[in-house]
Amino acid sequence: MRKKVFGGVLIAVFLIVALFNVVPNAYADGPIRIAIDGKRITSDPEPFIKNDRTLVPLRIIAEELDAEVSWDNEKRTVHISKDDMQVALVIDSHLVEYTMDNETIYNLSDVAPMIQEERTFVPIRLVSNALGVGIKWDNDKRAVVINSKEKSTIEPVFDVNISSVKSGQVITGTTNLSTTTRSEIKGAAEIRYLLLNPDTKKGLVIVKGTNLTGSYKWIPAMEDKGSKILVAAIYDKNGKFLAGDSIPVKVNIVPDIKLKGLTEGQLVRNDSVPLTSELNFAALYVKYEIINPDTGAYYISSEQDPLGSFTMVPEMEDNGNMSLRVVAYDTKGNPYYGPYTKVKVEAGRIFSLGGVSQNQTIDGSVTLRTVRNFAVSETEYVAVDNNTGAETVLYKAGYGNYTWFPGPDMAGSKQLYVRVKDTAGNTFVSNKIGVNVTGNPKVSLQAVAPGQVVADTINLKVGSNVALDSVKYILTNTNTGEQRSITGATFTPSAGDGGSWSLRAEATYAGRVLKTEDVKFTIYTGKLYTAQAIIEKDKFLDFASKLAVDSQKKSGMSAALQTAQAILETGWGQSVPVDKYTGKFSYNMFGIKGSATNGSVTSNTWEVYNGVSFRVDDSFRAYNNINEAWDDHKDLLLTRERYQPFREVMFNSMQGAWALKRCGYATDPIYAIKLVNLINTHNLNKLDETGI
Repeated sequence: MRKKVFGGVLIAVFLIVALFNVVPNAYADGPIRIAIDGKRITSDPEPFIKNDRTLVPLRIIAEELDAEVSWDNEKRTVHISKDDMQVALVIDSHLVEYTMDNETIYNLSDVAPMIQEERTFVPIRLVSNALGVGIKWDNDKRAVVINSKEKSTIEPVFDVNISSVKSGQVITGTTNLSTTTRSEIKGAAEIRYLLLNPDTKKGLVIVKGTNLTGSYKWIPAMEDKGSKILVAAIYDKNGKFLAGDSIPVKVNIVPDIKLKGLTEGQLVRNDSVPLTSELNFAALYVKYEIINPDTGAYYISSEQDPLGSFTMVPEMEDNGNMSLRVVAYDTKGNPYYGPYTKVKVEAGRIFSLGGVSQNQTIDGSVTLRTVRNFAVSETEYVAVDNNTGAETVLYKAGYGNYTWFPGPDMAGSKQLYVRVKDTAGNTFVSNKIGVNVTGNPKVSLQAVAPGQVVADTINLKVGSNVALDSVKYILTNTNTGEQRSITGATFTPSAGDGGSWSLRAEATYAGRVLKTEDVKFTIYTGKLYTAQAIIEKDKFLDFASKLAVDSQKKSGMSAALQTAQAILETGWGQSVPVDKYTGKFSYNMFGIKGSATNGSVTSNTWEVYNGVSFRVDDSFRAYNNINEAWDDHKDLLLTRERYQPFREVMFNSMQGAWALKRCGYATDPIYAIKLVNLINTHNLNKLDETGI
């Protein structure tokens, strides 16, 4: 237990004597009297009792004890000074700041100062003991008796102690946090560690958990730099503060950035190497830098998840000496460089034809690709006829894949290979792969996709492995059986065409008729509705922030992160899904598919059919109001098993953003970075700031 002697007086927080722990019912209805050095002090409003603690009007008591009191309205802070002692109290905050001889300590009160009838009330024990005077409770007279000539020894209110970090310690990187308690704290359900600004007494939750005395890893961020207050606060299941401890610390990170996956001097051959980073601070993202000092070749990766992996595939151009390091970036884009790890690369040549397998029967299209680990200037895909030995160059380009759709002229037994030239002009030929080509004439429809809703002109198109003589399209109304034959290149629905249809292509080739499958789709000729705004753009930030803060109070999920997601998913509230056919507004702020309290709305999504992307209908959740929509999104994240890793860090906006990405919330590789950039650009972390 820490104690501090200021001018011979032992100062901690409060002396909790049994005298004050219980107020007898026999005196519960009478007024509380105050006597200072034998003089009765009257006040209006009168002192009162809260949580078995007596609270009094601050100014009256301070003036009687010859102390000066000042009020900072902006910070809602009361400053008390007497002789060499200064005390700062924040309204509704349990944190108390004591300063003497330019040394500051922090302690926690069980009852926070408050405003009552436009007067500041504080626990009497706080005022008297902070100023080093004696106090006792006269139970018979229901009176607080203060003796300014008597010096008091003050003990902490709580038997709680931050044990893993010392008062005044400099935090240089990742730090384990743990707390000891000497007695059971009734109703305790959670411990939260907070890092507060000494000036505002506000800050962020840095770690939390349900094991009160467990060890928690704190990874500080560069943005935490400076003098701070570290608080361990214990709460009940309803979020009520029960006990805690607080100490001053200084954050001054000394970056320690390690590359994992390779060791100094390691020999790297053809195998791919998964690389990871190990940091002692919280980075927004990392990049992997690779340099060949022999050739001057330089490569740096795109933004990577600090906790993810990056796979290095050695190429022949890399042979020789190679230096690799991790570059970590903070939320302002500042880089921090790790040391180089020097390795030796001896990659043998890897070269083969991919996309087909030995003895494969090809009855359609296949995508041929080159598997290689060296740079090329020219690529040729070649087919050899096993009967005649004739070679046919299927495709020639600098590099890349080729989709081969062989027709009747290529039917039979073939050998396939790829031939390339490297950047020095050397030619390399892959091993040959034997295949059997059926060469059956084929045609595929590339005009509509199954389930697509057509409301405008569509381009009529087919794919084929032969030169077609003619093509027509058969449009059939699936309800009436009506058929139309279309020979043009486009089709535009008319007003009476609404309903369910199917489309197929019929092509002629060498006197034969080739037919595609019938693809069912819908024609809609009515009015179409597009996404709408939920509120004016310049009002959306306040609108979403309020919803997020209210949600945070119930869920503990970062309000900054919730707000950033709403901004990103709706384009600042200007693109909220509506039913494209009825205009029904969904209130769906987060693009969640399915059905909800108000059913669903039909909107567009993308699907691929026969190698072509089409917009098709899909159902998105609809709600009766914005509160239902906001709560449903939180319910999704708070209850689905896949989001368990997110829930462990959801109080932290940056960690939560990356956890959402890892849990598969979005496929965008830089989804987390977009969220954090929104948070930093618009200072959304202010929404997560809290006190104690």
